Amino acid sequence: MNKQIWTLRGLTFSYYATTAVLMPFLPIYFGLKGYSSSQIGLLMMFGPFVAIFAQPLWGYLSDRYNTLKLIIGGLWALTVASSAGIFAADGYAWSFLFMLLIYFFMLSSAPLLDSMTIKTTLRAGIAYGSVRMWGSIGFTLMAMTAGLALKLLGGIEHIPWLYWSVWVLPFALLLFLKDDKGSGQRISFTAVTSVLKNGPFLWFLFLVFVLTVPHRMNDGLFVLYLKDLGASDSMAGWAWALAAMGEIPTFALLSRYLHRFHELALLGIVAVLYTVRWLLYGWVSDPAALIALQLMHSVTFAVFWIVAVQYAVRLVPESMRSTGQAMLSAVFLGLAGITGGFVGGVIKDAWGGQAMYHFGAVMTAAAAVLLFGTHAYMRGKKQQVPKSDAVL
Repeated sequence: MNKQIWTLRGLTFSYYATTAVLMPFLPIYFGLKGYSSSQIGLLMMFGPFVAIFAQPLWGYLSDRYNTLKLIIGGLWALTVASSAGIFAADGYAWSFLFMLLIYFFMLSSAPLLDSMTIKTTLRAGIAYGSVRMWGSIGFTLMAMTAGLALKLLGGIEHIPWLYWSVWVLPFALLLFLKDDKGSGQRISFTAVTSVLKNGPFLWFLFLVFVLTVPHRMNDGLFVLYLKDLGASDSMAGWAWALAAMGEIPTFALLSRYLHRFHELALLGIVAVLYTVRWLLYGWVSDPAALIALQLMHSVTFAVFWIVAVQYAVRLVPESMRSTGQAMLSAVFLGLAGITGGFVGGVIKDAWGGQAMYHFGAVMTAAAAVLLFGTHAYMRGKKQQVPKSDAVL
Protein backbone atom coordinates (compact mmCIF):
# COMPACT_ATOMS: atom_id res chain seq x y z
CA MET A 1 0.00 0.00 0.00
CA ASN A 2 2.84 2.40 0.80
CA LYS A 3 4.38 1.68 -2.62
CA GLN A 4 1.02 2.37 -4.31
CA ILE A 5 0.66 5.70 -2.46
CA TRP A 6 4.11 6.88 -3.50
CA THR A 7 3.52 5.74 -7.07
CA LEU A 8 0.32 7.82 -7.16
CA ARG A 9 2.19 10.80 -5.73
CA GLY A 10 4.78 10.49 -8.49
CA LEU A 11 2.12 10.12 -11.17
CA THR A 12 0.21 13.15 -9.88
CA PHE A 13 3.45 15.19 -9.70
CA SER A 14 4.53 14.30 -13.24
CA TYR A 15 1.09 14.59 -14.87
CA TYR A 16 0.57 18.15 -13.63
CA ALA A 17 4.15 18.99 -14.59
CA THR A 18 3.24 18.19 -18.21
CA THR A 19 0.31 20.63 -18.07
CA ALA A 20 2.66 23.35 -16.79
CA VAL A 21 4.57 23.14 -20.08
CA LEU A 22 1.48 23.63 -22.24
CA MET A 23 -0.69 26.13 -20.38
CA PRO A 24 1.77 29.06 -20.02
CA PHE A 25 3.85 28.53 -23.16
CA LEU A 26 1.64 27.02 -25.88
CA PRO A 27 -0.04 30.40 -26.66
CA ILE A 28 3.42 31.90 -27.26
CA TYR A 29 4.27 28.97 -29.54
CA PHE A 30 1.09 29.54 -31.56
CA GLY A 31 1.98 33.22 -31.81
CA LEU A 32 5.28 32.31 -33.45
CA LYS A 33 3.31 30.35 -36.03
CA GLY A 34 1.57 33.57 -37.01
CA TYR A 35 -1.85 33.03 -35.42
CA SER A 36 -3.74 36.08 -34.22
CA SER A 37 -4.76 36.65 -30.62
CA SER A 38 -8.37 35.77 -31.35
CA GLN A 39 -7.31 32.54 -33.08
CA ILE A 40 -5.08 31.60 -30.14
CA GLY A 41 -7.88 32.38 -27.70
CA LEU A 42 -10.23 30.04 -29.55
CA LEU A 43 -7.61 27.29 -29.60
CA MET A 44 -7.07 27.53 -25.84
CA MET A 45 -10.72 28.04 -24.83
CA PHE A 46 -12.70 25.60 -26.94
CA GLY A 47 -10.82 22.52 -25.77
CA PRO A 48 -12.26 22.46 -22.23
CA PHE A 49 -15.72 22.54 -23.79
CA VAL A 50 -14.96 19.15 -25.34
CA ALA A 51 -14.36 17.84 -21.81
CA ILE A 52 -18.10 18.08 -21.15
CA PHE A 53 -18.58 15.09 -23.46
CA ALA A 54 -15.23 13.34 -23.04
CA GLN A 55 -14.86 12.92 -19.28
CA PRO A 56 -18.15 11.15 -18.51
CA LEU A 57 -17.46 8.80 -21.44
CA TRP A 58 -14.07 7.69 -20.13
CA GLY A 59 -15.39 7.55 -16.57
CA TYR A 60 -18.18 5.25 -17.75
CA LEU A 61 -15.74 3.03 -19.65
CA SER A 62 -13.46 2.69 -16.63
CA ASP A 63 -16.42 1.64 -14.49
CA ARG A 64 -17.88 -0.57 -17.22
CA TYR A 65 -14.66 -2.51 -17.88
CA ASN A 66 -13.41 -2.32 -14.32
CA THR A 67 -9.96 -0.83 -14.96
CA LEU A 68 -8.40 2.55 -14.36
CA LYS A 69 -4.73 1.89 -15.11
CA LEU A 70 -5.23 0.74 -18.70
CA ILE A 71 -7.53 3.60 -19.62
CA ILE A 72 -5.26 6.21 -18.01
CA GLY A 73 -2.27 4.79 -19.90
CA GLY A 74 -4.21 4.76 -23.16
CA LEU A 75 -5.38 8.34 -22.69
CA TRP A 76 -1.82 9.50 -21.98
CA ALA A 77 -0.51 7.75 -25.08
CA LEU A 78 -3.22 9.40 -27.19
CA THR A 79 -2.38 12.76 -25.56
CA VAL A 80 1.26 12.51 -26.65
CA ALA A 81 0.20 11.40 -30.14
CA SER A 82 -2.15 14.39 -30.41
CA SER A 83 0.62 16.75 -29.29
CA ALA A 84 2.77 15.46 -32.15
CA GLY A 85 -0.02 16.54 -34.48
CA ILE A 86 -0.10 19.99 -32.89
CA PHE A 87 3.63 20.55 -33.31
CA ALA A 88 3.62 19.22 -36.88
CA ALA A 89 0.43 20.96 -38.00
CA ASP A 90 0.70 23.30 -40.95
CA GLY A 91 -2.33 25.54 -40.85
CA TYR A 92 -4.86 26.75 -38.32
CA ALA A 93 -7.51 24.13 -39.10
CA TRP A 94 -5.12 21.27 -38.31
CA SER A 95 -3.96 23.01 -35.11
CA PHE A 96 -7.59 23.40 -34.04
CA LEU A 97 -8.32 19.73 -34.68
CA PHE A 98 -5.33 18.45 -32.74
CA MET A 99 -6.00 20.85 -29.85
CA LEU A 100 -9.48 19.35 -29.57
CA LEU A 101 -7.95 15.89 -29.52
CA ILE A 102 -5.33 16.68 -26.88
CA TYR A 103 -7.96 18.17 -24.58
CA PHE A 104 -10.28 15.22 -25.26
CA PHE A 105 -7.65 12.78 -24.02
CA MET A 106 -5.55 14.80 -21.53
CA LEU A 107 -8.35 16.33 -19.46
CA SER A 108 -10.19 13.00 -19.31
CA SER A 109 -7.32 11.30 -17.49
CA ALA A 110 -7.30 13.70 -14.51
CA PRO A 111 -10.61 12.56 -12.90
CA LEU A 112 -9.63 8.91 -13.41
CA LEU A 113 -6.32 9.50 -11.63
CA ASP A 114 -8.26 11.30 -8.90
CA SER A 115 -10.68 8.38 -8.64
CA MET A 116 -7.85 5.88 -8.13
CA THR A 117 -6.23 8.22 -5.59
CA ILE A 118 -9.47 8.52 -3.62
CA LYS A 119 -9.97 4.76 -3.48
CA THR A 120 -6.38 4.11 -2.44
CA THR A 121 -6.21 6.83 0.22
CA LEU A 122 -9.51 5.67 1.73
CA ARG A 123 -8.15 2.16 2.11
CA ALA A 124 -4.82 3.44 3.45
CA GLY A 125 -6.52 5.77 5.92
CA ILE A 126 -4.67 8.88 4.74
CA ALA A 127 -5.85 12.20 3.34
CA TYR A 128 -6.55 12.59 -0.38
CA GLY A 129 -4.85 16.00 -0.24
CA SER A 130 -1.56 14.42 0.82
CA VAL A 131 -1.38 12.89 -2.68
CA ARG A 132 -3.07 15.67 -4.69
CA MET A 133 -0.67 18.32 -3.34
CA TRP A 134 2.11 16.66 -5.35
CA GLY A 135 0.31 17.80 -8.49
CA SER A 136 0.61 21.40 -7.30
CA ILE A 137 4.29 20.84 -6.52
CA GLY A 138 4.90 19.42 -9.99
CA PHE A 139 3.06 22.27 -11.71
CA THR A 140 4.86 24.91 -9.65
CA LEU A 141 8.35 23.53 -10.25
CA MET A 142 7.78 23.07 -13.98
CA ALA A 143 6.18 26.50 -14.40
CA MET A 144 9.21 28.06 -12.70
CA THR A 145 11.83 26.13 -14.69
CA ALA A 146 10.28 25.52 -18.11
CA GLY A 147 11.13 29.00 -19.34
CA LEU A 148 14.81 28.50 -18.50
CA ALA A 149 14.78 25.01 -20.00
CA LEU A 150 13.32 26.32 -23.26
CA LYS A 151 15.94 29.06 -23.36
CA LEU A 152 18.69 26.45 -22.98
CA LEU A 153 17.12 24.33 -25.71
CA GLY A 154 17.20 27.26 -28.09
CA GLY A 155 13.82 28.94 -27.78
CA ILE A 156 10.08 28.40 -27.58
CA GLU A 157 10.05 26.57 -30.92
CA HIS A 158 11.71 23.63 -29.13
CA ILE A 159 8.76 23.14 -26.77
CA PRO A 160 7.96 19.68 -28.29
CA TRP A 161 11.21 18.22 -26.96
CA LEU A 162 10.63 19.58 -23.46
CA TYR A 163 7.01 18.41 -23.43
CA TRP A 164 7.79 14.88 -24.62
CA SER A 165 10.73 14.59 -22.21
CA VAL A 166 8.50 15.37 -19.23
CA TRP A 167 6.13 12.56 -20.29
CA VAL A 168 8.85 9.94 -19.78
CA LEU A 169 8.38 9.97 -16.00
CA PRO A 170 4.59 9.37 -15.82
CA PHE A 171 4.79 6.51 -18.32
CA ALA A 172 7.64 4.91 -16.34
CA LEU A 173 5.76 5.24 -13.04
CA LEU A 174 2.58 3.84 -14.58
CA LEU A 175 4.36 0.49 -14.97
CA PHE A 176 4.58 0.23 -11.15
CA LEU A 177 0.97 1.22 -10.50
CA LYS A 178 -1.30 -1.58 -9.32
CA ASP A 179 -4.66 -1.42 -11.09
CA ASP A 180 -7.78 -0.92 -9.01
CA LYS A 181 -10.27 -3.54 -10.08
CA GLY A 182 -12.96 -2.35 -7.71
CA SER A 183 -15.83 -4.67 -6.91
CA GLY A 184 -15.82 -6.34 -10.32
CA GLN A 185 -19.42 -5.27 -10.89
CA ARG A 186 -20.13 -4.45 -14.53
CA ILE A 187 -21.79 -1.09 -15.06
CA SER A 188 -24.87 -0.90 -17.27
CA PHE A 189 -26.42 2.04 -19.07
CA THR A 190 -29.25 1.87 -16.56
CA ALA A 191 -26.75 2.50 -13.76
CA VAL A 192 -25.50 5.60 -15.56
CA THR A 193 -29.02 6.94 -16.01
CA SER A 194 -29.56 6.45 -12.27
CA VAL A 195 -26.76 8.94 -11.66
CA LEU A 196 -28.42 11.36 -14.07
CA LYS A 197 -31.62 11.05 -12.03
CA ASN A 198 -29.82 11.66 -8.74
CA GLY A 199 -31.40 14.96 -7.68
CA PRO A 200 -28.96 15.93 -4.90
CA PHE A 201 -25.98 15.16 -7.13
CA LEU A 202 -27.33 17.18 -10.09
CA TRP A 203 -28.18 20.11 -7.81
CA PHE A 204 -24.65 19.95 -6.42
CA LEU A 205 -23.25 20.10 -9.96
CA PHE A 206 -25.37 23.20 -10.61
CA LEU A 207 -23.97 24.85 -7.46
CA VAL A 208 -20.45 23.97 -8.62
CA PHE A 209 -21.20 25.59 -11.99
CA VAL A 210 -22.38 28.87 -10.44
CA LEU A 211 -19.42 28.96 -8.06
CA THR A 212 -16.71 28.18 -10.59
CA VAL A 213 -17.67 30.17 -13.71
CA PRO A 214 -15.70 33.20 -12.37
CA HIS A 215 -12.76 30.95 -11.49
CA ARG A 216 -12.57 29.56 -15.01
CA MET A 217 -13.02 33.08 -16.36
CA ASN A 218 -9.96 34.10 -14.36
CA ASP A 219 -8.01 31.07 -15.62
CA GLY A 220 -8.47 32.16 -19.20
CA LEU A 221 -8.28 35.94 -18.95
CA PHE A 222 -6.13 36.83 -15.93
CA VAL A 223 -2.92 37.00 -17.96
CA LEU A 224 -4.58 39.33 -20.47
CA TYR A 225 -5.80 41.52 -17.59
CA LEU A 226 -2.24 41.66 -16.23
CA LYS A 227 -0.90 42.61 -19.65
CA ASP A 228 -3.48 45.40 -19.89
CA LEU A 229 -2.09 46.77 -16.63
CA GLY A 230 1.49 46.68 -17.91
CA ALA A 231 2.79 43.35 -16.61
CA SER A 232 5.66 41.58 -18.38
CA ASP A 233 5.55 38.04 -19.78
CA SER A 234 7.72 36.79 -16.90
CA MET A 235 5.32 38.27 -14.35
CA ALA A 236 2.46 36.43 -16.04
CA GLY A 237 4.38 33.15 -15.72
CA TRP A 238 5.06 33.73 -12.05
CA ALA A 239 1.37 34.40 -11.47
CA TRP A 240 0.62 30.81 -12.57
CA ALA A 241 3.40 29.41 -10.41
CA LEU A 242 2.33 31.37 -7.32
CA ALA A 243 -1.26 30.15 -7.58
CA ALA A 244 -0.13 26.52 -7.81
CA MET A 245 2.31 27.04 -4.93
CA GLY A 246 -0.53 28.29 -2.74
CA GLU A 247 -2.42 25.02 -3.19
CA ILE A 248 0.29 22.88 -1.61
CA PRO A 249 -0.28 23.57 2.13
CA THR A 250 -4.06 23.36 1.70
CA PHE A 251 -3.92 19.99 -0.04
CA ALA A 252 -1.46 18.78 2.60
CA LEU A 253 -3.42 19.86 5.68
CA LEU A 254 -7.12 20.38 4.99
CA SER A 255 -8.17 16.76 4.58
CA ARG A 256 -7.15 16.03 8.17
CA TYR A 257 -9.88 18.33 9.47
CA LEU A 258 -12.50 18.03 6.75
CA HIS A 259 -14.59 15.49 8.66
CA ARG A 260 -15.46 18.16 11.24
CA PHE A 261 -17.59 20.14 8.78
CA HIS A 262 -20.45 19.56 6.39
CA GLU A 263 -19.25 20.02 2.83
CA LEU A 264 -22.00 22.42 1.73
CA ALA A 265 -21.33 24.75 4.66
CA LEU A 266 -17.62 24.72 3.89
CA LEU A 267 -18.28 25.45 0.23
CA GLY A 268 -20.48 28.36 1.30
CA ILE A 269 -17.50 29.82 3.16
CA VAL A 270 -15.35 29.25 0.07
CA ALA A 271 -17.92 31.18 -2.01
CA VAL A 272 -17.66 34.13 0.39
CA LEU A 273 -13.85 34.07 0.12
CA TYR A 274 -14.13 33.89 -3.67
CA THR A 275 -16.35 36.98 -3.56
CA VAL A 276 -13.72 38.88 -1.59
CA ARG A 277 -11.03 37.67 -4.00
CA TRP A 278 -12.81 38.87 -7.15
CA LEU A 279 -13.71 42.22 -5.57
CA LEU A 280 -10.03 42.76 -4.79
CA TYR A 281 -9.04 41.78 -8.34
CA GLY A 282 -11.44 44.39 -9.69
CA TRP A 283 -10.20 47.05 -7.28
CA VAL A 284 -6.40 46.55 -7.40
CA SER A 285 -4.62 47.94 -10.46
CA ASP A 286 -0.99 47.20 -9.59
CA PRO A 287 0.24 44.03 -11.39
CA ALA A 288 2.60 43.03 -8.58
CA ALA A 289 -0.22 43.26 -6.03
CA LEU A 290 -2.51 41.23 -8.29
CA ILE A 291 0.11 38.52 -8.58
CA ALA A 292 0.39 38.44 -4.78
CA LEU A 293 -3.39 38.04 -4.57
CA GLN A 294 -2.98 34.77 -6.48
CA LEU A 295 -2.05 33.25 -3.11
CA MET A 296 -5.78 33.42 -2.30
CA HIS A 297 -5.97 30.40 -4.60
CA SER A 298 -5.05 28.38 -1.51
CA VAL A 299 -8.24 29.29 0.40
CA THR A 300 -10.54 29.28 -2.63
CA PHE A 301 -9.80 26.73 -5.34
CA ALA A 302 -7.74 24.28 -3.27
CA VAL A 303 -10.42 24.11 -0.56
CA PHE A 304 -13.18 23.92 -3.16
CA TRP A 305 -11.59 21.01 -5.02
CA ILE A 306 -10.91 18.83 -1.98
CA VAL A 307 -14.42 19.38 -0.60
CA ALA A 308 -16.17 18.99 -3.97
CA VAL A 309 -14.35 15.74 -4.78
CA GLN A 310 -15.22 14.24 -1.39
CA TYR A 311 -18.87 15.28 -1.58
CA ALA A 312 -19.35 14.13 -5.18
CA VAL A 313 -17.91 10.71 -4.34
CA ARG A 314 -20.33 10.27 -1.45
CA LEU A 315 -23.40 11.32 -3.46
CA VAL A 316 -23.08 8.49 -6.01
CA PRO A 317 -22.91 4.69 -5.56
CA GLU A 318 -19.44 3.26 -5.01
CA SER A 319 -19.49 1.45 -8.35
CA MET A 320 -20.14 4.76 -10.15
CA ARG A 321 -17.46 6.88 -8.48
CA SER A 322 -15.34 7.27 -11.61
CA THR A 323 -18.41 8.39 -13.55
CA GLY A 324 -19.43 10.84 -10.83
CA GLN A 325 -15.92 12.25 -10.59
CA ALA A 326 -15.80 12.64 -14.37
CA MET A 327 -19.11 14.53 -14.36
CA LEU A 328 -17.80 16.90 -11.67
CA SER A 329 -14.65 17.57 -13.71
CA ALA A 330 -16.72 18.02 -16.89
CA VAL A 331 -18.83 20.73 -15.23
CA PHE A 332 -15.79 22.50 -13.78
CA LEU A 333 -13.40 22.23 -16.73
CA GLY A 334 -15.94 22.09 -19.54
CA LEU A 335 -19.25 23.84 -18.90
CA ALA A 336 -17.92 26.43 -16.44
CA GLY A 337 -14.81 26.87 -18.61
CA ILE A 338 -16.56 27.70 -21.88
CA THR A 339 -19.12 29.90 -20.08
CA GLY A 340 -16.50 31.78 -18.08
CA GLY A 341 -14.23 32.26 -21.09
CA PHE A 342 -16.99 33.52 -23.37
CA VAL A 343 -18.98 35.67 -20.94
CA GLY A 344 -15.85 37.05 -19.28
CA GLY A 345 -14.37 37.93 -22.67
CA VAL A 346 -17.52 39.76 -23.75
CA ILE A 347 -17.62 41.77 -20.51
CA LYS A 348 -13.90 42.56 -20.68
CA ASP A 349 -14.14 43.79 -24.28
CA ALA A 350 -17.21 45.92 -23.55
CA TRP A 351 -16.51 47.34 -20.09
CA GLY A 352 -12.98 46.30 -19.09
CA GLY A 353 -11.33 43.84 -16.74
CA GLN A 354 -12.62 45.48 -13.57
CA ALA A 355 -16.24 44.95 -14.66
CA MET A 356 -15.39 41.33 -15.46
CA TYR A 357 -14.24 40.70 -11.90
CA HIS A 358 -17.19 42.58 -10.42
CA PHE A 359 -19.45 40.22 -12.39
CA GLY A 360 -17.49 37.30 -10.94
CA ALA A 361 -18.05 38.61 -7.41
CA VAL A 362 -21.80 38.81 -8.01
CA MET A 363 -21.87 35.19 -9.20
CA THR A 364 -19.91 33.83 -6.24
CA ALA A 365 -22.06 35.85 -3.82
CA ALA A 366 -25.12 34.20 -5.37
CA ALA A 367 -23.39 30.82 -5.02
CA ALA A 368 -22.78 31.53 -1.31
CA VAL A 369 -26.49 32.23 -0.76
CA LEU A 370 -27.49 29.05 -2.61
CA LEU A 371 -24.96 26.88 -0.77
CA PHE A 372 -25.87 28.13 2.71
CA GLY A 373 -29.56 27.97 1.79
CA THR A 374 -29.25 24.37 0.59
CA HIS A 375 -27.35 23.39 3.71
CA ALA A 376 -30.00 24.97 5.95
CA TYR A 377 -32.82 23.33 3.97
CA MET A 378 -31.25 19.90 4.26
CA ARG A 379 -30.75 20.26 7.99
CA GLY A 380 -34.29 21.52 8.49
CA LYS A 381 -35.94 18.77 6.48
CA LYS A 382 -33.60 16.08 7.83
CA GLN A 383 -33.31 14.57 4.37
CA GLN A 384 -31.53 11.26 4.08
CA VAL A 385 -28.38 12.42 2.28
CA PRO A 386 -24.75 11.51 2.99
CA LYS A 387 -23.39 13.53 5.90
CA SER A 388 -20.02 14.00 7.51
CA ASP A 389 -19.42 13.04 11.11
CA ALA A 390 -20.37 16.56 12.10
CA VAL A 391 -21.99 19.60 10.56
CA LEU A 392 -21.02 23.22 10.86
